[in-house]
Amino acid sequence: MRKEGYTFSAAPLLLGVVCWLLGLKILAGVLIFLGLFVMYFFRDPNRVIPSDPDTVVSPADGHVVAIVHEELEGKPGQRVSIFLSIWDVHVQRAPVAGRIERVEYKPGRFYAALRRKASEENEQNVISISTPRGTLVFKQIAGAIARRVLCWKSAGETVSLGERVGLIRFGSRVDVWLPPDAVIGVKRGQMVKGGSSILAKWNSTTT
Repeated sequence: MRKEGYTFSAAPLLLGVVCWLLGLKILAGVLIFLGLFVMYFFRDPNRVIPSDPDTVVSPADGHVVAIVHEELEGKPGQRVSIFLSIWDVHVQRAPVAGRIERVEYKPGRFYAALRRKASEENEQNVISISTPRGTLVFKQIAGAIARRVLCWKSAGETVSLGERVGLIRFGSRVDVWLPPDAVIGVKRGQMVKGGSSILAKWNSTTT
């Protein structure tokens, strides 16, 4: 569990115990349940990371809501969008190994993460990773409930495949932008696991 789980669960658990001692058992039950749910939300399980260097893993747990051809900064590419419900693990992992070129925070709105405009208009961190096969960009996007996107890495740092890189608090979305020759290996509606599910593969002829 991430340290945020202890921080945010302490108050409702403590209040729940106090209410129980005062005989307010229904309220105590609600507060204790809330505290336990917060601890569950901030869980951070270990994952088995694929060893294939051509692999692009999912940066997040959730289900795939969009696979589209989309330009980014004038360059053709493909976008895969993953929706995270409040029941999913909310720790993000590096989809590829490489060097972080840029981490750009963009303030914005808090549309429901399932809506397409969330990719463009919601609060987000845009993270670019340089690899020998090309540049991959992924976004941590806040949703209607999520109000904080956290990236634990900075420009210039290197990351390994599947390494933990950040966290979004509560329901949210993660977008991954790939070059046009990458081979997408998932389908819309498919459930994926951060760090272990294979999202795509680089074209083997790309160097």
